[in-house]
Amino acid sequence: MLVDKLHVRAKQEPERKPSLVEDAYRALKDAIRNNVFPPGYQGSEQEIALRLGMSRTPVHEAIIRLQEDGLVRVLSKRGVTVCPLAPEDIREIYEVIIAIEAMAAELLAALPDGERHLVADELEEATSDMDRALRDDDLLAWAAADDLFHRTLVERCGNSRIRRIAQTVTDQAHRARMLTLKLRSKPTGSIAAHRDIIAAIRKGKAAEAHQQARQHRIGARDELVPLIVSVGIKHL
Repeated sequence: MLVDKLHVRAKQEPERKPSLVEDAYRALKDAIRNNVFPPGYQGSEQEIALRLGMSRTPVHEAIIRLQEDGLVRVLSKRGVTVCPLAPEDIREIYEVIIAIEAMAAELLAALPDGERHLVADELEEATSDMDRALRDDDLLAWAAADDLFHRTLVERCGNSRIRRIAQTVTDQAHRARMLTLKLRSKPTGSIAAHRDIIAAIRKGKAAEAHQQARQHRIGARDELVPLIVSVGIKHL
C-alpha cells in the first residue's frame, strides 16, 4: 500500500523534527494525489496520523502546509477535509498549467547547449518509460512516467517561482488524472507530443518549445474537462 511504503521510508530517516514534518507532508500529499484520501474525505488529525502510522505533531504541521497548497481545508472542531474539485476548477488549473509549462519549455530551450541536452535526455527517458508502460497496458506506470516528464520540465527550467506555482496546480491536476485514468482513451498521443517538445528543446528552438508544450496541455484540458462533465462527475 502506498501509505505503508511511505511510512517505512519515513521511519528510516533520522528522528529530527524537520525531517518528520517533511515526511508527513510528503506522505499525506502523495496519499491525496493518489486518492488514498479521496476528495471529500473528512477525518481528525489523529485519525489521519494513525492511518499514516505517524505521530500527530508532524501531521498537524503537514496539514497546515497542505492547506496553503489548496489540497485540504481545516474545519473548526470537525477535523480536516480533502478539498474536492469541480470541473470548472480543473479547467482553471489547466489554464495555469498551460501558461507555466509553455514558459518552462521556452526557458529550457534557451539553456546552454550542454545543460539543455542533459534535460532533453531526462525528458526522453521519462517518455520512453511511458511508451513501455503503454505497451504493457500499465496505466499506473504510464501516469507515473508522465508525471515525471512534466515535473522535470518545470523543475529544470531554472525559474524557482514557476516551480513553486507548478507544484500546487500539478498536484491538483494529478488527482483528476488518476480518477479518470480508466475512463479516457488510451493516451498514445502524449508520447508523440512529448517527443515534439523534447526535439524543440534539444534544438534550442524556444518559440517552438513554447508552442508545443502549450498545445500539448491544451489538448489534455480539452479531453479531460468534457469527459468529467459527460460522465456526471461533479466533484473529484
